[in-house]
Amino acid sequence: MGERAFRVEQILPWLHQRGTTDFAAMTNIGKALAARLAECATVAAPEMASEQRSEDGTRKWVLRLADGNAIETVFIPEAERNTLCISSQVGCALDCAFCATARQGFNRNLTAAEIVGQVWFAEHRLRAERNAPDRVISNVVFMGMGEPLLNLKEVGPAIRILLDDLGYGLSRRRVTVSTAGVVPAIDRLKEAAPVSLAVSLHAPDDGLRDRLVPLNRKYPIAELLAACRRYVGTDARRRVTFEYAMLAGVNDAPEQARALARLLRTVPAKVNLIPFNPFPGTSFERSADAVIDAFRDILLASGLVAVTRRTRGDSIRAACGQLAGVVKERSRRVVPIHAS
Repeated sequence: MGERAFRVEQILPWLHQRGTTDFAAMTNIGKALAARLAECATVAAPEMASEQRSEDGTRKWVLRLADGNAIETVFIPEAERNTLCISSQVGCALDCAFCATARQGFNRNLTAAEIVGQVWFAEHRLRAERNAPDRVISNVVFMGMGEPLLNLKEVGPAIRILLDDLGYGLSRRRVTVSTAGVVPAIDRLKEAAPVSLAVSLHAPDDGLRDRLVPLNRKYPIAELLAACRRYVGTDARRRVTFEYAMLAGVNDAPEQARALARLLRTVPAKVNLIPFNPFPGTSFERSADAVIDAFRDILLASGLVAVTRRTRGDSIRAACGQLAGVVKERSRRVVPIHAS
């Protein structure tokens, strides 16, 4: 083992597993090395600007970054898992019609450190509150602000720290990357870190999806599904999760459910039906529960795996599609639709 790898094995568990921020407290490294590290590196999580708690136990933190921007991170406790929803960008450039983040515009990509910093902050805050010696967060989902696959250069290394036994030790199936459909980066993700994949689909045809998810104009549904099939490959145990926000009178008709079933018949798929979570200024409305149930039943009858996602944290605007953060200034540059 080279010295670099040896030092990594020494230091990473202190940082990520014990939450140590003081190099001098790392007892397995010498004082000289600790002093050198203190001169050239800083261990600091994003600053908490605010915290909100929902009656269902969901917690939303607004985390302030060094440049004055702020992102939102959400903790969702459940009986069988504790999920952390993290952001990958300040704002988002994709302008999906039903998403609050899109209203904020786009400022910049997060660094790998800022991405992992959200997990570090939440994990060690929760451990301290609960006096818990072992890991609290069991699942991490890249479903917060931003399009993760437009920041794969930083998201990839962040995922590797989440998976590493010296970091957070999460299994690949417990880390999920959600994308609006950046097709070339889906292929790259499979090579870099083949974690669970979720796709924000929201429509069964290109005409409607072009309006709801403008990225579809560049990567239409046929190309997206082909990438999903490549991602799963020959592993019969793997499925792609397709997220489908239920928008009243827009995408929730029985014929649209049947079209969705036909569309996904060649893809190992699970469909998450998401009751739309409103936000200020939106013109969309949530489908009625009976409409959602009927839509789900059509999918189930076709042989698809389909569930209705339980809405969590909507009282504090922490539910899917509601995260907004604070975008200090919209970027004036044109954000290219490819993985950086």
